[in-house]
Amino acid sequence: MPIDYPLARPPDSTTSQLWRGRRFTPLFVTQFLGAFNDNAFKSALLILIAYGVLKAGTLSPALLVNLCAALFILPFVLFSAAAGRLADSADKAAIARATKLLEFAVMALGALGFMLGSVAVLLLALFLMGLQSTLFGPVKYALLPQHLGADELMRANGWIEAGTFVAILLGTVAGGLMAAGGDAARLPLGLACMTIAAAGYLASRWIPPAPPATPGRPSFGRPLADTGAILRLARSERGPWLALLAISWFWFVGATFLTLLPVYTRDTLGGDEAVVTLLLGVFTVGVGLGAFLAARWCRGEARPAPVIAGAAGITLAGLDLWAGSPSTPGSAVGVAVFLADPASLRVVFDCALVSVAGGLFSLPLYTHLQQRCPLERLGRMIAALNVVNAGFMVAAAGFAAALLAAGAGVPEVWLATALLNLAVAGTIGLRWRRTQRAA
Repeated sequence: MPIDYPLARPPDSTTSQLWRGRRFTPLFVTQFLGAFNDNAFKSALLILIAYGVLKAGTLSPALLVNLCAALFILPFVLFSAAAGRLADSADKAAIARATKLLEFAVMALGALGFMLGSVAVLLLALFLMGLQSTLFGPVKYALLPQHLGADELMRANGWIEAGTFVAILLGTVAGGLMAAGGDAARLPLGLACMTIAAAGYLASRWIPPAPPATPGRPSFGRPLADTGAILRLARSERGPWLALLAISWFWFVGATFLTLLPVYTRDTLGGDEAVVTLLLGVFTVGVGLGAFLAARWCRGEARPAPVIAGAAGITLAGLDLWAGSPSTPGSAVGVAVFLADPASLRVVFDCALVSVAGGLFSLPLYTHLQQRCPLERLGRMIAALNVVNAGFMVAAAGFAAALLAAGAGVPEVWLATALLNLAVAGTIGLRWRRTQRAA
């Protein structure tokens, strides 16, 4: 059953019309500020822990960093089902405003934790931040089809995806810069996060109403049973389920590349922190560029061709990163020295290729999921996506850890990921093409 578009624009809708009024811009600003704030807080917290500014008894920094990652992702596993039911049964604009108020309260708690130097309070804030993101996630993607026309969804998703990656990068860099101040940065850091959360709430107040297709009252009391129920519901929608699996695979690949990028830069390329930031910037810009290329390629209709092309690009980039990685790295090389080496330009090109290909791969999948899933189930479908995403990202961490423990280097991990991507993403893309032909 296709989605009904109550606020659809005429077929000649343009990008400039997308940004006019309240249909899209307030949501974009709200999600951009939220992603920026999440990553600024997490980045600063992890750096302050890693460098010993924040301590928790005898627990090692490495253990605390892993605990932070687990606490942030845990709400996605426990509460995504309830968040999806909530998005399908209540006004999505009201939920967005409520989650932004929760974000402000969480950042106030985080500011208190920074002021007191309490790791326990900061870990609680991190868990609640994950809960807030869990509740907002289904709203972000389920709200778009209610306010936009079918011809606008591809462009809107492109902006959302590009904006999210830019916000992640800027937030990570901003958090790192603030954390560089050590003890003196803790109070300004907390106040900055509260200010950004307040700005996000103000933006959310401009989101137009988005009443539910099926009003009701969600259940929060059975997280595991509810999670199983939304996964079964998602599997019953064959086309959207394939898109969901492919999107989660994109996050598997992305997590494998991005998580290991700092280690690769330090140990294989011999670059310093500025080189890491450069490559992260290339990755961020590349995903946004790939998303916009996909939007122009598809012309408003989700098509499998960019997905297959993106999968091929990811594999080619991974193979070339493995083949072109230096065997004898330099030592603490800065950006200028790094870019002066022709071999480094090959690495930059490969990072750009894998990210552009990722944007090509993922954008049509998000749009296909939104267009083909019934509106009354879309919130739960996005919640199921969040659950599967979390599982795939945990699997990516385990996959990389197992290969590294077996003696592989980062280039070999990326080689294995590239080869696996050829099989997995190619299979999903071809099955999607057959599903579309049968529809």
